[in-house]
Amino acid sequence: MKQTLSELMRMSRICRMVFATCLGSFILVIFYFQSMFQPVMRRNPFVVDGCCRKGSRNALQELYNPSQPEFSGAAVLHEARRDQVMDACRVYSASSRKRRVLTPGDLKHLVVDEDHELIYCYVPKVACTNWKRVMMVLTGRGKYSDPMEIPSNEAHVPSNLKTLNQYSIPEINHRLKNYLKFLFVREPFERLVSAYRNKFTLKYNSSFHKRFGTRIVRRYRKNATQDALLNGADVKFKEFAEYLVDPATQRDGPLNEHWQTVYQLCHPCHIHYDLVGKYETLEEDANYILRLVGVGNTLRFPSYAKSTRTTDAMTAQFFSNISTQQQLQLYQLYKLDFLMFNYSTPSYLRLD
Repeated sequence: MKQTLSELMRMSRICRMVFATCLGSFILVIFYFQSMFQPVMRRNPFVVDGCCRKGSRNALQELYNPSQPEFSGAAVLHEARRDQVMDACRVYSASSRKRRVLTPGDLKHLVVDEDHELIYCYVPKVACTNWKRVMMVLTGRGKYSDPMEIPSNEAHVPSNLKTLNQYSIPEINHRLKNYLKFLFVREPFERLVSAYRNKFTLKYNSSFHKRFGTRIVRRYRKNATQDALLNGADVKFKEFAEYLVDPATQRDGPLNEHWQTVYQLCHPCHIHYDLVGKYETLEEDANYILRLVGVGNTLRFPSYAKSTRTTDAMTAQFFSNISTQQQLQLYQLYKLDFLMFNYSTPSYLRLD
């Protein structure tokens, strides 16, 4: 009897040990997958896990440790831009209780180029059509040679480019660690007015008129005509601004990508971007990336039509037609983009 009891107690201890081991392993797996998407703000860029083709230097190494004197000045500039983003993220994380772990669904704006080990987060209204064209040339393996020969609508076909959310979690983690990651940003209110002009003042964007214009007119226009309610083709900037700052809009879900913040689209406080290009120095920054990649002699970034560009003066005119309260609310909405990317508060705002 004593022997049987002793054996039962020994079996019970063994079961408890097995259970504890399994539970510990399960917890470790959870922390492993969460750590995949935790912020990586500082790292040694010279320790690269198997990222490079044998006997060659990739773009990531050229950025952090330039082998050519012409790259040195730009490297200092982009280090300052990275530091600006990191400083803003620290301030934001210290003042906010909002903490979250990224999921693969948050990575649908990150375009991957396997051949050149690049990840590009596209931001609408920041030359993203031309950047997608360039990425199609880089990833097309000879199918395309001139970006401007690619129709703009073809550049936006999802199947023409591979995005990071299409990979497994280990594959995502490897690429986030080892590929050069870049994005392009723009003065937030210029980008906002550019989106408004493109989506609400041009006749060919009838899908946006139907999807968003009719909703805006219905909510914010008194005595709207039946035509306006039906077609939504004449949305005023004041109405658009009211829509953006309305708490009801936030409850509807994420903003449309054309006026969503860069912070929400590209997650720069979770993903360490190696290079932040600016719309104001678009061609210079874009061609610097292409030289880092090693294709600068054969591929140039397309120039853009400056005559149609939304300017600071144009933006100021649009903002003069909305109330001080709306100006303040819009600034609060886009404040992180102003801080992260070193854009000063516009002088035309009435924030006092």
